[in-house]
Amino acid sequence: MKKQDKIKNFDPNGIGQLNDGMFGLPFSVEECETVLIPVPWEVTVSYSGGTADGPQAILDASYQVDLYDPIVKDAWKLGIAMDELSEEVRQKSDKWRLAAERYINELANGADENDAELKKISTNIQAECVWLNNWVKERCLHYLNQNKIVGLIGGDHSTPLGMMQALAEKFGNFTILQIDAHADLRNAYEGFEFSHASIMFNALKINQVEKLVQVGIRDYCEEELNLMNSHPKVKTFFDRDIKYAQYNGDSWDRIVNRIINELPQNIYLSFDIDGLDPKLCPNTGTPVAGGFEVEQILFLLEKIVKSGRKIIAFDLNEVTPGIGNDWDANVAARLLYRICNLVAMSNGK
Repeated sequence: MKKQDKIKNFDPNGIGQLNDGMFGLPFSVEECETVLIPVPWEVTVSYSGGTADGPQAILDASYQVDLYDPIVKDAWKLGIAMDELSEEVRQKSDKWRLAAERYINELANGADENDAELKKISTNIQAECVWLNNWVKERCLHYLNQNKIVGLIGGDHSTPLGMMQALAEKFGNFTILQIDAHADLRNAYEGFEFSHASIMFNALKINQVEKLVQVGIRDYCEEELNLMNSHPKVKTFFDRDIKYAQYNGDSWDRIVNRIINELPQNIYLSFDIDGLDPKLCPNTGTPVAGGFEVEQILFLLEKIVKSGRKIIAFDLNEVTPGIGNDWDANVAARLLYRICNLVAMSNGK
């Protein structure tokens, strides 16, 4: 059955069918404008694990999402599909997460990182992270070269580095808009070059990344603060400053305008779910008090799209399903649907 026939026969008001794809949509990956690449990886997480389960949990929760979008008319017709979950990625993540836990625990208990056994673990994990970066880059380019809109679904926040490398190859210069509680500007955190806490430090090494605009940052070390204050490519909107401005009578609308004024034409959205208020993501690996409501972020993205700027791709990371409930995944799935639609709109779909 052709896509137009599927659209004609599909009831967007009905119950999401579990035998259909993402959000209960009946389209194949080939038929969809937007393809989501799941990356079930959490090797270097530094607090609580479980984010490798995020992609499957978001997929499972997506069938409960209503398909009406108040901004993008008939958005569901464009199609959103999730690529197959890679068993190889998940198996490597599980194996090397255990090794990383041992390494981190040994260091926390006073071990020397130059110990031969620990050095071997660190070297092996480094090689596996390089492997993942290459895997992500190739997978993203596979769909980018088909002119698909690509979103990456983590996994921990280290996962999108390969995608950023793919975007640099495909689009040239772009700016990263980071929604996050953490600065992620640590140099080789806990001895891991490709740590989730180092993603933006590594992103700044990509020549085509012309700017990093951070929004909602509220947990960082002095080393990161020094980098934020000194690096010519970094502009940070701290959560505290945003809230204090609002307490003094400023509006979110005016603050958003100032954020948008920092953004050039091509934007990559990197969204760590812990950028939200932790009541919306209580099970994420490193929750921090403070943060945004969902509609605040959607308001920002809507204004970016209306400004004529283009969101060339995006990621959503650090979603961790809770034991016995799917609240985090439920929030993530609903947010993801709206993000997909707004990104498609920014690309003229």
